[in-house]
Amino acid sequence: MSPAGLDRKLLLFARTHGHPRWAERVIAAYSRTGEHGVCWLALGAVGALRDRDPERRRQWQRGLVIVLGAYAGNYVVKLAVRRPRPELPGLPALTPTVSRLSFPSAHATTSFAAAWAYRQTAPPAALYAAAAVFALSRPYLGVHYPSDVLAGALLGTVLAEVWPG
Repeated sequence: MSPAGLDRKLLLFARTHGHPRWAERVIAAYSRTGEHGVCWLALGAVGALRDRDPERRRQWQRGLVIVLGAYAGNYVVKLAVRRPRPELPGLPALTPTVSRLSFPSAHATTSFAAAWAYRQTAPPAALYAAAAVFALSRPYLGVHYPSDVLAGALLGTVLAEVWPG
């Protein structure tokens, strides 16, 4: 099976398994909090404003910049690749999207960048769990191929690791 065929098969699996109506609503609502990295930016802003330790405050602020940079970097890659969002006959997407471009997933990019950036100021296991749920929610909702999510997670992690400062 080709990589594209496997990608489509995994997407179809995600769209057809574990879909009681209540789960779709909960996962769609959770996923919306990740639009444009807003939840991660809010976490960083609250941390930067409330943390009394100057070094930790600096880490929160750096994390904010990393998440913004990851979002911008994701957009540049999206424009370069121009992969359309998946379309499965009879299985429409379960959430709206801000663009028709799919690769890479901005939710995964910002989430994994944030998890890496905030890992010294917040519990890493919780950060990565939240990032993983954001990433997995996108194929579940039918708006990204699994490879979009994997690429976004890798892009976000790499950008966060190499970010200066």
